[in-house]
Amino acid sequence: MRILVTGATGTVGRHVVDQLLTAGATVRALTRDPASARLPAKVELVRGDLGSPSAGVFRGVDRLFLLSAGDSARVVDLAREAGVRRIVTLTSAGIADEYQETERSVEKSGLEWTHVRPGMFAANLLDWARGIKAGGVVREPCAQARQTPVHEQDIAAVAATALLFDGHNGHTYTLSGPESLSKPEQAAAIGAAIGLDVRFEELTPHEWRARSGVPDLVADFLLDIWQRATTRPEPVLPTVEEVLGRPARTVTEWAVDHAGDFR
Repeated sequence: MRILVTGATGTVGRHVVDQLLTAGATVRALTRDPASARLPAKVELVRGDLGSPSAGVFRGVDRLFLLSAGDSARVVDLAREAGVRRIVTLTSAGIADEYQETERSVEKSGLEWTHVRPGMFAANLLDWARGIKAGGVVREPCAQARQTPVHEQDIAAVAATALLFDGHNGHTYTLSGPESLSKPEQAAAIGAAIGLDVRFEELTPHEWRARSGVPDLVADFLLDIWQRATTRPEPVLPTVEEVLGRPARTVTEWAVDHAGDFR
């Protein structure tokens, strides 16, 4: 079985590659720059871009892990014509137009499909690394935003399971972590993992905009998510455990895996 992984050098894609290799699959990885991919030697590296896909990338491929990016309709058409039989997408729990377009293209293809929709990536907490390294403090607005960060390895494991095994066709898996935590609780979980007292200092949205250097469009997007999560906490979903047969990893477990990033 040959599986093509798009986004193979990304936060989730790298783990999808590793888990597929561990299961004995033949993995082909699509990357813009094979020389800098730093993927295992067993991986078949092919140069390409989802924005301008070529038919040759899909030849000999049985299954496809599809990142929602580029010209999804064209990618799906080429994959089907080349003989791909199953597509697992990576989109988002916060469904935007581009994600909906990807999912619709896959569903209309006539191929087997599974959608993986993660919520907040625990990896987003790496944005706190500089403040924690500098003084053990996190400064952001919306302290009481309650979120459910999901470990990138759990996202990858759900995707790999749907790629490798039957029984997932037509399913949409919306993923969360196993706990709903405020921002101070997330900071404390990181502190527990690295043996440091990490404090959270709440900023006003205006103060945070001035300090963060985040573009206005991104700042608006994040503030909207955080403000909504203060009144409507993100739900804890059982999907990871239902698919994998084990509990989802906690923020503390995630932080142990990334301890070096915070020290």
